[in-house]
Amino acid sequence: MTTGLDPRRAAARAFTEVMTRHWTLEAALESTPGHVGMEPRDRAFARAIAATTLRRAGQTTAVLNEFLSKPLEETSRAAQSLLMTGATQILWMDVPPHAVVSATVELAQERDDARRLKGLINAVLRKIATEGAALARKAPPQTNLPDWLRTSWRKAYGPGRLSQITEALLQAPPLDITVKNPDEREKWAEAIGAKILPNGTLRKAQIGDITALPGFDEGAWWAQDAAAAIPAQLLNAQPGEHVVDLCAAPGGKTMQLCSTGARVTAVDISEKRLERVRQNLKRTGFEPRIVATDARGWTPRKPVDAVLLDAPCSATGTLRRHPEAAWIKQDSDVYKLRDLQRTIIRSAVKMLRPGGRLIVCTCSLQLEEGEQLARETAKTQKSLRVDPILSEELSDLDEAITDDGYLRLTPALWKDRGGMDGFFIARFRKVG
Repeated sequence: MTTGLDPRRAAARAFTEVMTRHWTLEAALESTPGHVGMEPRDRAFARAIAATTLRRAGQTTAVLNEFLSKPLEETSRAAQSLLMTGATQILWMDVPPHAVVSATVELAQERDDARRLKGLINAVLRKIATEGAALARKAPPQTNLPDWLRTSWRKAYGPGRLSQITEALLQAPPLDITVKNPDEREKWAEAIGAKILPNGTLRKAQIGDITALPGFDEGAWWAQDAAAAIPAQLLNAQPGEHVVDLCAAPGGKTMQLCSTGARVTAVDISEKRLERVRQNLKRTGFEPRIVATDARGWTPRKPVDAVLLDAPCSATGTLRRHPEAAWIKQDSDVYKLRDLQRTIIRSAVKMLRPGGRLIVCTCSLQLEEGEQLARETAKTQKSLRVDPILSEELSDLDEAITDDGYLRLTPALWKDRGGMDGFFIARFRKVG
């Protein structure tokens, strides 16, 4: 593991950008001077520090406050970031404390707004190295969530499931893979060193550089969380059917649908995000129709057989892979998105032929963007009927099926296999 200054500097600056500007972690890292020019190992280390700092923010803050004369939030922003990223390395990443202390103090010397506090930073990190572990064990994982999210999840799931979910979010995510040809799952699982999950997803414990793995260059597979792969599986597209993938970027579900032999139209409002879809399609050899437009105002030339809508949402189900989502979103964002979700659903219904199928899903753990949205859809869209999801369609996910016939996935599911993202999935059929 590198002990250089560059990745630590990048991690501290990225943490600041996430917390102050509400940028995504990837955007924050990419904006850091020198990040692009780093060796791959250093870039990976920078991301690991920043992601772990965000994932463990509440616990780390609690430990730091034990050794500070005033709350961490009253310290300069630069000092906060250096203390947080430094303490994270000591407490949660098994990095040698002497290397962390030395590098963090040197980084403080570089910053005008942290230089005068380098003595404090040195003393606090040294105390954390000797006394911090015991304090860290006393800080419950729930403290890693902002108040609004913790309150929301406790109300939605109860204290027991809340604890299970927050425990699951502490683990760095594995690499999940969807294979282009299902008949080749065992072949690629062996080549990559992965296990096959009950839904057919391949799972490798460590992510690493996926472009170096067997099968990547030839487009034999693509990265996609196990939960994110289930909506397309439940749509059950058939060869020759015309299927629309709404809000399609980054394209995992589009490629799944193409692999069934269906005629696929991928729609997304963002030309920039569609560029990533095109790159994945070029690598995998699929050729769906791509439409860059707002799904609220677009209709296909003829009614289609099925629509898959992965609706814009707060993305609170993806904290394993995007821990910054907890800190760059607010409860008001959930409600701001409701009108958008409703409008896109109404558009999706108009696209369907009679008897056509609709999947509505969100990568959210908020009931407002899941169960409540689905019940409202069933009530207000008179031409739709709920098409209940059945246990025989899924393997080892019976407990995730709700009384309404929806599917509620949480990070605590498949705990012994490495968990999954939080997702909500509802299926409907148009009857008129």
